[in-house]
Amino acid sequence: MASAAPGPTRTEKDSLGSMEIPADAYWGIHTARAEANFPITKRPISVYSDMVRALAMVKQASARANREIGVLDHERADLIDRAAQRIIDGEFHDQFTVGVIQGGAGTSTNMNANEVITNVALEMAGREKGDYAFLSPIDHTNRSQSTNDVYPTAIKIGLSLTLQSLLDELELLRRSFLSKAAEFHEILKVGRTQLQDAVPMTLGQEFHGFATTLGEDHTRLTENASLMFEINMGATAIGTGITTHADYAASVLRHLREITALDLQTASDLVESTSDTGAFMSFSSSLKRNAIKLSKICNDLRLLSSGPQAGFGEINLPAKQAGSSIMPAKVNPVIPEVVNQVAFAVVGADTTVTMAVEAGQLQLNAFEPVIAHSIFQSITWMRQAIWTLRVNCVDGITANDDRLGAMVGASVGVITALTPFIGYAAAAALAKTALLTKRNVADLVVEAGLMSREEVTKQLSPARLSGLEAVTAAVSVIPPEGLIEI
Repeated sequence: MASAAPGPTRTEKDSLGSMEIPADAYWGIHTARAEANFPITKRPISVYSDMVRALAMVKQASARANREIGVLDHERADLIDRAAQRIIDGEFHDQFTVGVIQGGAGTSTNMNANEVITNVALEMAGREKGDYAFLSPIDHTNRSQSTNDVYPTAIKIGLSLTLQSLLDELELLRRSFLSKAAEFHEILKVGRTQLQDAVPMTLGQEFHGFATTLGEDHTRLTENASLMFEINMGATAIGTGITTHADYAASVLRHLREITALDLQTASDLVESTSDTGAFMSFSSSLKRNAIKLSKICNDLRLLSSGPQAGFGEINLPAKQAGSSIMPAKVNPVIPEVVNQVAFAVVGADTTVTMAVEAGQLQLNAFEPVIAHSIFQSITWMRQAIWTLRVNCVDGITANDDRLGAMVGASVGVITALTPFIGYAAAAALAKTALLTKRNVADLVVEAGLMSREEVTKQLSPARLSGLEAVTAAVSVIPPEGLIEI
């Protein structure tokens, strides 16, 4: 974080006065004032490296556009361009020191970027940091720009960049569940609705369902991310384009598309676009959807692995750490639990984004810093949670085959598969008998003369019970004569 460390300094001035800045700092007076004003989170914007890269991309595109339309000379434009590229490549990120939460609608972040790029460029030119008479953070690096078009554009680009890593992890987790679905393909289990025994299925079907859910979320996230490809560069302060050349917006868009490889488009109404933050709310909502779906899957994993003796005990999660400081040998589902907690945080962040979007007034939303922080944090935490869920949990899940088989064998739910042959009333009566007598359903059906042993065995096969093999033969329902009424 920026600080007035002891040692050599340089004097910088702004409209409020002058300050001493550490001589080796690439940031300047605007960044220093922001550090003093916003000591809130103790988290600099550099924690989101894609945001820093996106800021540099916007400055690089602007320098190229300004040179192209003739409002910035080649020497200065080239210096800004080259300095921005070094930041895109990962250098100087530690110099982006302003806090992620700040007043001023992101002005401090924009000026932090202007100052660092300018001073890197000055150093490359063989000049002293702070030689703003030659190259100015405002007159040159910020030429044809305002915080109000730079900042939201950088947020959109940064989120698009960082989202890709989340999508990559989501796809890997989907494949992990698919792998388990194949591994558990023929393992029968009792399905449940409302936590009560329902009908049989395979463990593979359950895990395949998890994979399908994640695939759908991948699609929704990608769709909502495309809403952020509309930018407002050239809008400057409120969308009227004041201080910009008539050709700037088209030029900077072309360069930004080339630099980012994103399908960016300039908004048709720059006034509306400068004040509207709806795209952020839609995208945050899709993150919340994914978080909730992941949390539900983790709830299921915790239930299915509960026990190991007094719970469901159907699957085993990898043991990752001792579960208790007092109960020997206890192992807790710590990985699903941490994903649950990340999901809770994402839901809270989405609420923050929603309130910040609503709170904007007139021609600008001043609360984009908390919007950006909330969404970047959600993506970052989600990506890391998905990684640990895959590597430290899903990949190592095993099935308790014997327990699953025993529960299916003892379940009266299997009689549902026989209702096309014996009728609902007979099936209900036999189910009651099985529950009271603890007897096997198949034996009761055969004893009642409703079906042969061979036919019962065929219809209660794993393929038929799980729906993997459909019942296609036409059958006649046998009246439930001779059944004992319960």
